[in-house]
Amino acid sequence: MAGLQDAPLVTASTTETSVPASTTAKQTFHVGTRKSLLARVQADQVVRDLKAAWPDYAFEIHAMSTTGDNNQATALHKFNEKALWTQELEVLLQGGELDLIVHSLKDMPTQLPIDLHLGCVTKREDPRDALVMKPTLVDKYKGLADLPEGSVVGTSSLRRIALLKRRYPHLKYADVRGNLGTRLAKLDSPESEYSAIILAVAGLERLGMGTRITAFLSKSNGGMLYAVGQGALGIETRKDDTRTAGLLAKIGCERTTLQALAERSLMRTLEGGCSVPIGVETEWISRKSGPLATQEVGVGIKPADEYHKLTGIAETSAGGTDAAGEDGDLTDEMIMRSIVVSLDGQEAAELETRRFVRSKEDADEFGWEVAKQLVGQGADRILKGISLDRGIIHEQGNA
Repeated sequence: MAGLQDAPLVTASTTETSVPASTTAKQTFHVGTRKSLLARVQADQVVRDLKAAWPDYAFEIHAMSTTGDNNQATALHKFNEKALWTQELEVLLQGGELDLIVHSLKDMPTQLPIDLHLGCVTKREDPRDALVMKPTLVDKYKGLADLPEGSVVGTSSLRRIALLKRRYPHLKYADVRGNLGTRLAKLDSPESEYSAIILAVAGLERLGMGTRITAFLSKSNGGMLYAVGQGALGIETRKDDTRTAGLLAKIGCERTTLQALAERSLMRTLEGGCSVPIGVETEWISRKSGPLATQEVGVGIKPADEYHKLTGIAETSAGGTDAAGEDGDLTDEMIMRSIVVSLDGQEAAELETRRFVRSKEDADEFGWEVAKQLVGQGADRILKGISLDRGIIHEQGNA
């Protein structure tokens, strides 16, 4: 395997930390990322956090193009490869030339190489989808429901197309690829067919483009559940690398990690990927909501009598700290909303449920249980009905 000097990497030398004069040697950690501007911004943020936690260490960012970056013409749902954004970087991580990789968590396959794992998840940004209207239409239309019949909405996500078709069958949907700036430029062009495009809120805000957001989409606003892991950054490492594991212990977010593990367990159980229309929303219940028995949420996965024994006040964890973590207003009960929807939006298996999640094992079990219930509602039949022929999927998604 080629070394770093032979790989198509771009090294950001400006990210190296300064070391006190008294230090004779410093540890240097090599951080991998994709070449796109958004990926670099995300890697820079992680490195800033690492520097703050470990000021005497050095960090070098290495950026490279991946399969997904190199092919901007093919619709995402035509790919069979589940590691479009990760595989090339993982080869370097496995070889020891990188110590960690910063990913958009939604781009990480739920099945990783046997010697690699999700070492850390940092605090999640807004996970919702955003409606971005064409500048010439922004004063005229404030939402998808306002757009005239036949208006074209751009997105490369089957999840978004399926959910939008379910709520807005009067609109048309067309593929739009490229980095965030490229997609916005396609929208803004007077010659383009797009009236609006759908993008992730987190990406827009990380690049300082939050002002382009026309509306925030969610289950309650537009019937849009987001992608598994959306808004979070996942850091991939080697399983046997205890040195890097110790490094990441100071920058991870426990609550985001538990949400991410539950969502990824759901997708892994359903064998879904970026080409399958699976949507989720996870959130923690606030103590201000009052006792659990009075909260208007879905039926819990655990037996009802378990909830009657507990109130909405989070218990103290074994370590002696508030289980609500960094936000003392939150309990340790998680709500998960989930949906598997057919490509035409006509069929769906949908569920809203909750349970107490206090460990990684709890989170993994929660996702598995939700997937099991969705299968009971017909999710397996819906997923089997989605053709593996990406050309057929493309035609159905744009019909």
